[in-house]
Amino acid sequence: MNQESLFSKLSNSPQSYKDGHAQVVRFAPDFAGWQAAARAQLTAQSTPDSIWWHADADAPTPEITADIRVPRAYVDQARAAACHRNSDRWALLYSVLWRLTHGERHLLSLGGDPEVACLHRYAKAVRRDVHKMKAFVRFRHVPEPDAADQEGRYVAWFEPEHYIVEYSGGFFKRRFANMRWSILTPQRCMHWEGSGQLWFSNGVDKSAAPQGDELEQAWRTYYRNIFNPARLKIRAMQSEMPQKYWKNLPEASVINELLRDANRRVHHMQVNVKTSDDLHCGPRPQSPAQTLAAQTTTAPTGSLEQLALRAEGCRNCELWKHTTQTVFGQGPSHARVMLIGGQPGDKEDLTGKPFVGPAGQLLDRALAEAGVDRESLYVTYALKHFKFAAHGKQRLPASPSAAEVSVCLPWLHGEIARVNPELVICLGATAARTQLGHNFDIAQNRGKLIEQNGRLWLASVHPAQLLEMQDKASATCEYQRFVADLALARDKAGH
Repeated sequence: MNQESLFSKLSNSPQSYKDGHAQVVRFAPDFAGWQAAARAQLTAQSTPDSIWWHADADAPTPEITADIRVPRAYVDQARAAACHRNSDRWALLYSVLWRLTHGERHLLSLGGDPEVACLHRYAKAVRRDVHKMKAFVRFRHVPEPDAADQEGRYVAWFEPEHYIVEYSGGFFKRRFANMRWSILTPQRCMHWEGSGQLWFSNGVDKSAAPQGDELEQAWRTYYRNIFNPARLKIRAMQSEMPQKYWKNLPEASVINELLRDANRRVHHMQVNVKTSDDLHCGPRPQSPAQTLAAQTTTAPTGSLEQLALRAEGCRNCELWKHTTQTVFGQGPSHARVMLIGGQPGDKEDLTGKPFVGPAGQLLDRALAEAGVDRESLYVTYALKHFKFAAHGKQRLPASPSAAEVSVCLPWLHGEIARVNPELVICLGATAARTQLGHNFDIAQNRGKLIEQNGRLWLASVHPAQLLEMQDKASATCEYQRFVADLALARDKAGH
């Protein structure tokens, strides 16, 4: 399919240009170049059937003055479709853009529209090609004796269907950030020097790519070991790994052998099933169900890791039904200082880690100013599940009931018993009152070291309370007091 073959209104034949019915628009042959040219044509109110798009590396970049707004979904689809190999893509992109900006704002939702369907098909084909490139690029090591970097360079060869080299560059830069590499293709070559920016060069012939290296055998060994003949589905495998890619994959040389031998290996597995008595890897660990069955509401036994595992299945109150997961404590198992908050928040519930949301970020800053290394602390909560009230799409913290706190306390008592800290810092009323008494007054006792049950205790405000303060001067003052409170833990934390 070429630029004359999609829709008559999308393109212009060379003859129509000669007759004076269309203008040639030259642009740099990439999405950014076309985008600038398309904005200029929209500003000039040039209709789609009056333009003949001509990609030219020497084309000047037009100046853009108008602010043209289009749906984000269009930009994402257009950026991908611009990498398609069909030359009519530029006319297609402009026609859809013209319609979006001239009364058809919801055009992209019309999946049956011929132009929209073609745009989605082009973008999907490009993304599928990018997926194959990510899956089937195999680097070969190329020594460079004269280079300052004795590690050499890793070079791969790939034959994409579409113009996706620049489009996929960000993935490979992030994925292989610590090595120097090049990906060669017939269309375009991409290079990374271990820092700085990606750079590109013209396409090359396959003869420029290395044919093999010492890592090839490692690939084949790895593939042999992950190949499961009992789950072999040849059509599914060929769909995910089309044969046209095999010629560039080191493991492809063993695929036919593995396919031929699959039935024999499956039969061998069936007649040689090992029982538990044949295993030589030590006693079989308890299943999750057995672990949960042993759970009680008294102070649990076992290591911190076992405690955390059992807490994941806690059903002692109703909070687990509405949350993502249990948020257990984290930190050194023999930390000298333990920090206890009231309950996890939205971010903590989603990540399963304590104090990672806005309050946690404020805590990190205050600890740093107080000279306390957070990594030396064991950080946890009195309540292990997030209690919240839905407010639209937001989940806002709600105060836990006394019963909910009470049934959760055995987990906290188990943590304190195992870590055995010298100093426990309670942030907020919920944490302080669970450990220092129901009538404990933070306002009167804040910042005071209290000796109780063989260890020191320190109560302060919760950082979330500081975030909620409206008066900037008061918030600054309270924050400085909070830093001063935390500084009392500096010596105990090993600083």
